[in-house]
Order: sequence, then C-alpha cells, then structure tokens
Amino acid sequence: MFVIRPIEQKDYSELLKIAHESGHGFTSLPVNEELIANKIKRAEASFASPEPTEPSEQGYLFVMEDCETGAIMGTSGIESAVGLDDAFYHYHLSKVVHNSRELNIYNTADVLTLCNDYTGASELCTLFLREPFRKGINGRVLSKFRFLFLAQNRNRFAETVIAEMRGVSDAKGESPFWQWLEEHFFSMDFPTADYLTGIGQKVFIAELMPKYPVYVSLLSKAAQEVIGKVHDKTEPALRLLKSEGFSWKRYVDIFDAGPTVEADISQIRTVRSSNLYTVEITDSPSGDDNIILSNLEVKEFRATHTISSLDKTNQTICLSQQVADVLNVKAGDQVRAAKLI
Repeated sequence: MFVIRPIEQKDYSELLKIAHESGHGFTSLPVNEELIANKIKRAEASFASPEPTEPSEQGYLFVMEDCETGAIMGTSGIESAVGLDDAFYHYHLSKVVHNSRELNIYNTADVLTLCNDYTGASELCTLFLREPFRKGINGRVLSKFRFLFLAQNRNRFAETVIAEMRGVSDAKGESPFWQWLEEHFFSMDFPTADYLTGIGQKVFIAELMPKYPVYVSLLSKAAQEVIGKVHDKTEPALRLLKSEGFSWKRYVDIFDAGPTVEADISQIRTVRSSNLYTVEITDSPSGDDNIILSNLEVKEFRATHTISSLDKTNQTICLSQQVADVLNVKAGDQVRAAKLI
C-alpha cells in the first residue's frame, strides 16, 4: 500500500535523488540543492496557507510513499498560477496567409510566435515515478490524485489547467528543436538552457529569443518534425491527460517544442466524476472497482488507492481500517473519491 502526502523537509535527500534520476528536460526539478530545499519550503508554506480568494503563486508538491518500507516512489505537483512573478513563455503555432489575387497565388505558412498566453493558469507539474515502481496502477494514481485535490480546493486554482509535456530529445539530452535555436540565436546547449530556466534565470529568454514570429519552413527538417511531439517516455502521461479531457491548442515549449495541453478545470473527467462519500469501516469491503480517494485536508492531505465500491445512493464508501488509517479518517468522516479509469 502507498500514501500520497505533502512533501516535507525530511524528503530532501530523496527529492535530490529524483532530480538526478529525472534527466534533461525535466525543467521543474533541476539538480540544484538550494533550489530543491527552497521548493520544499515553498510547498510547506503553500499547504499551510489559509484558503485564498483567488489563485496566487503557490506550489503544491506531493510525494508517493510506500507504507511498508517508507521508500519515496515518486513526486507529483500542482502550481496554482504560473507567470505571476516570472514570465511564462510558450511558442504558439499558427498560420499566416500570403495571398495575391492579381497573380492568383494563395499560400499558407506555419509560424511560431513567442507569447505569455498561459499567464495565471494552473499547471500540473513535477510528475515522476521512479523506475522500480513503474508497474500496475502506480503511474495513473500518481497523476490522477491531483484531480481530487483540484476538485476539493477550487479557490486555490485557476479555471484553466495546463500540463507541459516533455519534448523530443536524445540520450544526451540534445533537442533537435533547440539545436536550431542554439545555432542561430543562443550559443548554449539544451541542458544548460533547460537548467537555467529551472532555477528561475529566465532573463536570457527575453534577451536572446527571436523577437518576431519564426516561419517553421525556415527551421531544419529535424526541428520541424518534433514540433508538438513528446518524448517516448512521456507518451503514457499524454494519453492519460487526453483521456481526462485535455487537448492541445498548438502551444509548445520554447526549448524542445513539446506540446502543452490544457483543460477547463470543471471539464476534467475525474474532477467531474469525483464526489464526497461518508466513510464506513468494515473488515472486508465489498466491490471490485479501482478507487482513488483522499481526505479533505490541505496541510494534512492524504490520498491512496483501494478496491471497493461507491454507493452513490447513500453517498457512502466502505473502507478497511488500514485504508482509513492511511487517510487519517474514521467512520463518519467524509472522503473525496472517484473510480480510477
């Protein structure tokens, strides 16, 4: 059994290990000891904060922990509102028309335009499941439990929720898209640019990034081919988000051109299907549904998975004492739950 809970200072060494394991392109968790320590402090402050009237610059970082061994299995996070302190950049892929009626010529061209369109949106981020635990339902639960937290704490988040998908790069961390930008504008490799962004040093983007729309046809063929494409290891995460109602509106990452997908928070499948259920304790819960569930706390948030059934008529759920203990709930308390699809 596992529990998903807010990160704490005691998790520092494990989070640093995960930063090393995650590799290039995992911008939200760079290998930087000071930044990782500050990320934990910021998360603790966010979880401890009173309910806001509107989303602000808060970051909620969770860990998945094996209840038997205490091993940290992975991480998962949510940013309340991006781009309020530091500019949040994307490229938007759009079309321009070159038309001459006199010459009877009509051509369209794809262009990439630098923008800050997602400023203020909430972001799903820092999802990483460690290699030994990549089996069964672990990955799905580590991603989807966040929708229970979103549903229960709507005032902490924006109407639009986004997720940046890691783009195509090779084993050395080199991105075909970035190679073209590096050659013509930046003169620094992709891992360096990715790291600087991860530690918050984004001024170089405004200083060096092309100021005008970039015609896609002018990029190298290798760069063109990866626009809107994801890293092989990111395909499962993208499929999961699409099943939840996320879609691509032609926004891509400025470094590796990976897609950014979005959804209205009220239209996310698990947000819509989750409900509050009153806990009943039993030695042998009936039912065979995969259920993700959480308590209703913020600072003491707990989430896990169980096999049970949801009684939608009486709005009850039967839990074993073990599951109730993991969630820090007792009979008569409420939990938020949804079927794991």
